[in-house]
Amino acid sequence: MRFKVFLIILLFAGTILHSSCSKKKQPELTSLDITKVINKVTLGMVHDVTNPPLAARFFVYTCLAGYEVVSENDKSVKGMHGVLNEYPDIKKPAFANGYDYRLSALVAMMETAGKMQPTGSSMIKYEQELLDSCRRIGFSDEVIDSSKHYGQAISKQILAYAKKDKYNRISNYKRFSPAGADSTWDPTPPAYMAPVEPYFNTVRPLTIKSSTQFLPGPPIPFSTDKNSAFYKFLIMNYKASGNALTMEQKTIANFWDCNPFALQDNGHMLIGLKKISPGAHWMGITGIACAQAKANFSKAMEVHTVVAAGLLDAFISCWEDKYRTNRIRPETAIRRYIDINWKPLLQTPPFPEYISGHSIVSATSAVILTHYFGDNFQYTDNVEVGYGVPARHFSSFMQAAKEAAISRFWGGIHFMDAIDNGVTQGVKIGNWVVDKVSAPKKSS
Repeated sequence: MRFKVFLIILLFAGTILHSSCSKKKQPELTSLDITKVINKVTLGMVHDVTNPPLAARFFVYTCLAGYEVVSENDKSVKGMHGVLNEYPDIKKPAFANGYDYRLSALVAMMETAGKMQPTGSSMIKYEQELLDSCRRIGFSDEVIDSSKHYGQAISKQILAYAKKDKYNRISNYKRFSPAGADSTWDPTPPAYMAPVEPYFNTVRPLTIKSSTQFLPGPPIPFSTDKNSAFYKFLIMNYKASGNALTMEQKTIANFWDCNPFALQDNGHMLIGLKKISPGAHWMGITGIACAQAKANFSKAMEVHTVVAAGLLDAFISCWEDKYRTNRIRPETAIRRYIDINWKPLLQTPPFPEYISGHSIVSATSAVILTHYFGDNFQYTDNVEVGYGVPARHFSSFMQAAKEAAISRFWGGIHFMDAIDNGVTQGVKIGNWVVDKVSAPKKSS
């Protein structure tokens, strides 16, 4: 009798042990997995030579796809319907069941980037690699399959939203041609490239009311009078070049160069040097901050998405002013009026000078990141180590933004009013974005 009781107890204990093993806790995806997806998006941009404004557009729709999944499953993250301009009431698919929402969010991001970027096929390949890795660490086939279909369903709705932002109309507009005036922009050496995205201001913004909502003050009037403010600006740029720069100033300029496609003149051949865009740099900083602050998956998804939204609106605002003022670059003016052989430290980007894009997007991003992580968030920026750029340490996001801004002066590609006014404009946009996404949603 005792043997039978012992056998029953043993069998019962075995059943419990088998049950607990079969229901072992599924591994959780983290903010680092979001960073990996963003890094893949960035690599695609480098390969495709994606220009800075367009890169911001890719980033934000990619992030919105992941964010939408998170907001549908985490009550601490509010949806964007009624917050972003024309943002639809995205429906959670009826079949969604048995999924891991974090994995669904990553799939939604990869599906969106895969459809939007020219080299999207590489992103879809990475998606399969991620799903395979999830299977190896303990995700069941059922969870993976359900998560994938959920993410794909959300991505389709985000892509429909993206399609209506008017970017696809730009190719129908009249080709932008240099005005040919003494004060206006002209293509610069060595490639004399066509102007980048002259109609990007027509793209639908996400939080701001229009591209003209935060117009900066006007640039210093052009003048060749040696006593004029503009000519004094020319002299400032001319003197702050070459051997006049300290090693630290050169280091700062090169650290924040972020020129997606510079050209190196090697005799009879121009060699393309691919780098990341300013927006990609700040998305990288966002990943560093989320990891250092140990932000959970949902919070990291929110921060990445809001920073990306700020980038897009900052570029839309900036490009409004660039092509409205159409101001001459320092390189063109100095070579024309002071020294025909002068060259800036950095290669001049192919679009008008005023206002400084890096100054605006850096200040916008810094304000948003400060909102989430505080004023004195110290971090080491190693975003471009893989591109041969050594890491730099910063005591705050705003310190980094101001350094990014002044780098354009040391690099010889912007006048000081474009830099100073750019920072001011970026702060305004950043505060607007934070207020917009933080405010209680309007009842529909």
